[in-house]
Amino acid sequence: MELFDTHCHLTFDDLARDIDAVIARSIAAGVTGWLTIGTDPNENQKAVELTRKFENLYAAVAIHPHDAKIVTSDTLADLKKLASNLKVVAIGETGLDYHYNYSLREDQMRVFARHLEIAAELNLPVIIHCREAFDDTMDILQSYGTGVRKVVFHCFSGSAEQAKIVLDSGFYISFTGVVTFKNAEYTRCAAEVVPLDRLMLETDCPYMSPEPMRKQKVNEPALLIHTAKFLADLKHTELTDFASAVTTTSKTFFNLPV
Repeated sequence: MELFDTHCHLTFDDLARDIDAVIARSIAAGVTGWLTIGTDPNENQKAVELTRKFENLYAAVAIHPHDAKIVTSDTLADLKKLASNLKVVAIGETGLDYHYNYSLREDQMRVFARHLEIAAELNLPVIIHCREAFDDTMDILQSYGTGVRKVVFHCFSGSAEQAKIVLDSGFYISFTGVVTFKNAEYTRCAAEVVPLDRLMLETDCPYMSPEPMRKQKVNEPALLIHTAKFLADLKHTELTDFASAVTTTSKTFFNLPV
């Protein structure tokens, strides 16, 4: 059995300081591939550099919507250049966050649209961050997403009805350990409507350790197995079959060898 963590932040200090052990524990748990996500110019650069250390580690680069206010034309030009690296397999995470509004919504929308244009120019899939901004996110995808190969909503927190809208648009959905939380019935209802050929798994580590590991303060890729087991049960599917299906979905999405 093998799993692929489609969204982790391995450059963040809690994981980066012990990265060799983190990767070793991950492999021992059956999580043998990883996509580490950039969130700002510094983390993007570190993510690409880290991919050189591990064969099955890839990177996505972008400016998080929290930092949209700092983005200039030079920032975007540097991003596009970095995204041309062979181990960069997606643009992300990008999108809208109306929960914190650390950047003005107008800035978030402007930068999101430009990320979609870069993804289309480079023929790369896009990883979406969407928090309390579903309608605007979908509107921008429809307006600026022409030419984008593939789209995945990461750490999906929407309803089953919103999941159906995402699926009807041809997009993919990724779930974190949140789906295992006792108070996450809303998320479980969404997961039930997502077929395995559109479903991906992620830790979003170092955040949100899944049950039964909630007390582990720093989440890590090895814990993805718990989310996989939970969703396999939810889908009434054998774990090995579930893992094979979602790993194939993930690798195909990011144009990686299956």
